Amino acid sequence: MTEKPTCYDAIFVGNYTKDTIITPEGTRYVDGGGMNYAAHAAARLGRKSAIVTRLSREDEHVVEAIRADGIDCYPVYSPSSTLLTLEYKTHDVDKRSLFVESTAGTIHPSALDGLQASAVVVSPSLRGEVEPEFFSEMRKRPGILISADLQGFVRILRDGAVVYDTWPEMPAVLKNLDILKTDAVEAAYLTGETDIEKAAAFFADLGVREVLLSHSAGILVHAQGKFHHYKYHSRSMAGRSGRGDTCMGAYVAMRFSLPPVEAAKWSAAVTSLKVERPGVFDRPMEEVRMFVAEHYS
Repeated sequence: MTEKPTCYDAIFVGNYTKDTIITPEGTRYVDGGGMNYAAHAAARLGRKSAIVTRLSREDEHVVEAIRADGIDCYPVYSPSSTLLTLEYKTHDVDKRSLFVESTAGTIHPSALDGLQASAVVVSPSLRGEVEPEFFSEMRKRPGILISADLQGFVRILRDGAVVYDTWPEMPAVLKNLDILKTDAVEAAYLTGETDIEKAAAFFADLGVREVLLSHSAGILVHAQGKFHHYKYHSRSMAGRSGRGDTCMGAYVAMRFSLPPVEAAKWSAAVTSLKVERPGVFDRPMEEVRMFVAEHYS
């Protein structure tokens, strides 16, 4: 196992997902998981990153691949990995159906024992991967930034299909978050607001310091009482899967050194570049810097 350093910039938490992605162009098989996309984005932006995940031992090649990319990985092995099918029947990237054949189980706070980080970023795929008490336990750690993706709490598994459901624990969890990541569809479902600014403000009123909201055209950041909008500038959508996770990983990575309005520019740039290619974000930081200068100056 990789030797544990004193402290990471960020630890990314979530189950590995073995993804089957069906689009009008055909079917692909991808090693996924929100924590995977987010951690690679942060690492490419120069942040020392680690992943805590659950998966089957038969998928141990994923752990080896993550480590080969310079990201430490601390797996908890389970009888099965999460087997996820994502079906896009049209070219509308915000409309998809999800199905789950098996899950890898729950990640408990104890999985992070002995690890230190300036930030913990939680990217589950389904409710139950991370329970509400995880966040109250993380909040006990002094000075840590806590971020979470709403998708892993609004989604539940019902008869093999992934559907949205109300989230009674939302106020209790959000009060422990510094950054909330959501997309427009999830936000509208939980808030009843189709206006993304009103939806972001709703979450902020529950105690979240910063809200990062992605949608088909770009991202919105609500921070310090202000709204900041940035459009994507992608030449294709071939790598749509993992868009929101990459968006969050990049944003958290840049928040260590930049205010929200500037970190959001980098997040939009990384996300724009990521969705052009399937798989995790793999472009050099200098390319992102040039993209920011060209499109978000």
